[in-house]
Amino acid sequence: MIFSTKDSGNRNGLNKPTDWLKELISSETFIYISKRLLQGLLTLLLASALSFLIIQFAPGDYLDTLKQNPKISPQRIKELQQQFGLDKPGYVQYWRWLVQVVTEGNFGTSFVYSRSVASLLWERVPATLFMAIASIIVTWAIAIPLGIVAAVKQNRFIDRFLQTISYTGQGFPSFITALLLLIFAQYTSPLFPVGGMTSINYMDFSAIAKILDIAWHAILPTIALSITSFAGLQRITRGEMLDVLRQDYIQTARAKGLPENRVIYVHALRNAINPLITLLGFEFASLLSGAFIAEFFFNWPGLGRLILQAVTAQDIYLVMASLMMGAFMLIIGNLLADLLLKVVDPRIRLADLK
Repeated sequence: MIFSTKDSGNRNGLNKPTDWLKELISSETFIYISKRLLQGLLTLLLASALSFLIIQFAPGDYLDTLKQNPKISPQRIKELQQQFGLDKPGYVQYWRWLVQVVTEGNFGTSFVYSRSVASLLWERVPATLFMAIASIIVTWAIAIPLGIVAAVKQNRFIDRFLQTISYTGQGFPSFITALLLLIFAQYTSPLFPVGGMTSINYMDFSAIAKILDIAWHAILPTIALSITSFAGLQRITRGEMLDVLRQDYIQTARAKGLPENRVIYVHALRNAINPLITLLGFEFASLLSGAFIAEFFFNWPGLGRLILQAVTAQDIYLVMASLMMGAFMLIIGNLLADLLLKVVDPRIRLADLK
């Protein structure tokens, strides 16, 4: 009987991990994530085919510039065509690229840099993500509180003042903002650095000093990247809060004598935050493209400048990898936004999200 009990306990112990795994696989969240990732793979495939087709429509190729150099013989041009695979039809180039991406995780070799495309991107990704994520944090930390204040103080002086700032911020193109910040940096020099990501003697700094140095160099690029996003997010927050504050349950909460701060920051904000979370998914997807202007003006060593050079030189595989990265970030950003919506509002069913 004792043996039977132990045997039963062992069997239950062995079944527990299996039961946990079955429960995980059958859960709504796991099924939803799996479905979205499979859809994402199909999206990436279609996006890669469309991107390669559009690239093929562009006149000329990478070797056109080399053909104009009298020091490079026609024989050498043919060798380079064979080396890069440019002597093959476009669909053959795409198929070869797709096969090596799927089977080897190899996105090809850059024509300009003669290096692996993946290694080039990984060198630049941290700088771009750092600045873009810093921009999102700054934008949300400022825009949401100000949007709430504008909604609570509707039609008062502070509301009109914030609306003026919002419209002005949205009306300024990003490159104008960056240019004005460069002029500001010139007049306040050496208060704000504008060249590169680190100081000349960066390697001599301590670990904490290195972090502070990077943050110091990121101040102006982050502001340039944040202003337009800040203006739009503030207006959206104000509009969503105004809609929620007019609802009957908010009036009921106030009638029950709840503190105004609790009504605003617990009841109202919790119901107004959902559209903002959805917007966050798109902002995450736009990190790659949005950082370009700030990187260009402030000489920030990120992806934006690298991609611009790749497009100008028609470095096909580097351009393709960059486009795929943008599509991947769009898919992941939307997925994270949906999951965050579920966390914020448990009433939401993932199956109902489209």
